[in-house]
Amino acid sequence: MDGKPNAPGTVMARAEDVRAQIHSILLAWGMAADLAETTTDAMVETDLLGVDSHGISMLMGYETHWRAGKLDLTARPKVVRETPCMALLDAGAGLGHPVSTMAMTMAVDKALQVGMAVVGVRNSHHFGAAGVYARIAARRGAIGMVTSATRGVAMVPTNAGVPVLGTNPIAFAAPTQRNLPFVLDMATTTVASGKVKVYHLNDKPLPDGWVVDGQGRSITDPHEAHRQVTARPEGGITPLGGTADMASHKGYGLAMMAHILGGTLTGASFSPIRNRTQTGTAPDDLGHFFMAIDPRAFRDEGAFEADLNDVIDELHATPPAQPGGKVLVAGDPEEAARIRRLKDGIPIPAMLGAQLREICDRCGVPFLLG
Repeated sequence: MDGKPNAPGTVMARAEDVRAQIHSILLAWGMAADLAETTTDAMVETDLLGVDSHGISMLMGYETHWRAGKLDLTARPKVVRETPCMALLDAGAGLGHPVSTMAMTMAVDKALQVGMAVVGVRNSHHFGAAGVYARIAARRGAIGMVTSATRGVAMVPTNAGVPVLGTNPIAFAAPTQRNLPFVLDMATTTVASGKVKVYHLNDKPLPDGWVVDGQGRSITDPHEAHRQVTARPEGGITPLGGTADMASHKGYGLAMMAHILGGTLTGASFSPIRNRTQTGTAPDDLGHFFMAIDPRAFRDEGAFEADLNDVIDELHATPPAQPGGKVLVAGDPEEAARIRRLKDGIPIPAMLGAQLREICDRCGVPFLLG
């Protein structure tokens, strides 16, 4: 939604106020100060990058899971297995942000020692935007890749009428010398389910083809689409590539790849099976996957970054289709949003502000965003 007109009643909140609001709520819920700080950092960075679906707007869902006993906000990540080039962490049914930050940091530490490394996570919950963790690697001069299983069942597979898979994300980041890092952060569906929530909160019609009903018909009403994605009576979100059979089958395959690495390899749950077999208070048991590669294992120091700079320069220099336009590279829109939002604020739609105020009332902290 960033870069588009805001819904009536939207408040532009300073990043420091959003940070203070999230942090105060997490502390009131009983999260340790250091874990709350790490989680807040990831959530605010997500909102600054314009990924409104995965930042402060997730607090309502986190509260629901915490009050239902599915989410342990006091849990600390633990190392289960470890070798010089891999590790497996258990999140202890806690939020995914602290364990994911720890996992990518470990992956980079190991990669800088042995060339490349992978770290898996199990028994986790939602971790926000995958690109936040891929960027950790790029900032330290490594190539980073992140995949994850997801909590929800939202993707309608090729030729299916009901959803089975989640919007399993894939993120990839690579460092450069003078350009912004290349950062790809994508759902394996046409759009992430959280993006449907953002359109619902802003009362804006969805683009055609994002969400379909049980007969494959497009739903553009944001509230009906949100109901389909959250309650899932039928239909759901189309795979990446839309509804064309072969295109959707490739998006469906990417989602399976993300689950295989983030879920099956780590020993985490598969949402449809979990939803059939576990009780309502059982943790989500999500799995995540983090990979880091030191370019120096393949190239002389600086050679990879220099070549990638040349590639990005060539892409940026491509003649635009429209006069005055600009050819973008993955990561450019998010970094532009970050600059703009640090200056102008993070948009808090009226509906979201009202829900956050209710959370503050329930946990006894001041409401800081309006």
